[in-house]
Amino acid sequence: MPVLQLGFPKGSLQDSTQEMFAKAGYKVSISSRSYYPTINDAEIECLLIRAQEMARYVGEGILDCGLTGKDWIEESGEEVVEVCELIYGKVGRNPLRWVLAVPEGSPIASVKDLEGKRIATEAVGMTERYLKRHGVTAKVEFSWGATEVKPPRLADAIVEITETGSSLKANNLRVIDTLMETTTRFIANKEAYKDPFKKKKIDRLALLLQSVLVAEKKVGLMMNVEKHHLQAVCAQLDALNRPTISPLYDPAKGISDTWFALNTVVEETKVREIIPALMDAGADGIVEYALNKVVAK
Repeated sequence: MPVLQLGFPKGSLQDSTQEMFAKAGYKVSISSRSYYPTINDAEIECLLIRAQEMARYVGEGILDCGLTGKDWIEESGEEVVEVCELIYGKVGRNPLRWVLAVPEGSPIASVKDLEGKRIATEAVGMTERYLKRHGVTAKVEFSWGATEVKPPRLADAIVEITETGSSLKANNLRVIDTLMETTTRFIANKEAYKDPFKKKKIDRLALLLQSVLVAEKKVGLMMNVEKHHLQAVCAQLDALNRPTISPLYDPAKGISDTWFALNTVVEETKVREIIPALMDAGADGIVEYALNKVVAK
């Protein structure tokens, strides 16, 4: 039986990725003693790999596909297929930033002030390209971790990834520039993506993962509406496509021609304004419910 080799990101993305896969219908079990997670799909085998290394192993064909950041794809220089973008992180659902930061009391105010200085970072290639664009010569050193604590004794500045900026502030660092924004990408090996079985498996997985992230921003609403209120109620809805309207069933009278059930999907941020407006327009028995997936063309 053919099997898809999937790289699962170890580290900061691990828990949020595991949660996303679960909502997509894939239960991934990770043991602290193994780098081979189990998944409830006999056609997929997982390997736990740091996001920094994912593009290299996918590019070389050791893995068929995996999840990693756009930053690490560029850093590796590997040619891979970017199947889809998945905007999620360890904490939130926003792009992450690679920033240039210095100690609060540092005289360094711009990239030009880094001439002859020492910079610590995990993204050496990205940093060197950034300095070259600005015509600056500085020493860029690879940081094996805890990069925020390097300045001022071990480095004059750092280039570090941040989601909220809280860790930088906690270490008395200030941001003076942003090198790039990055999001998670579902990537595939170019040859593996030509294989019909693997391509179909990868595309289906991408579809379901994307549907989970779309669903996080939306909620479902269902309600009862009298016929003469339908137009007014529908006017309040910003539906995903169009609301579904079905006649209600009365055990005594059969299918009603005056009362209808209405189902729709709306943006979660708007629902607190929409529900009162629906009530005013004539809706009754409104129920809000969470969504695991929203799949739409």
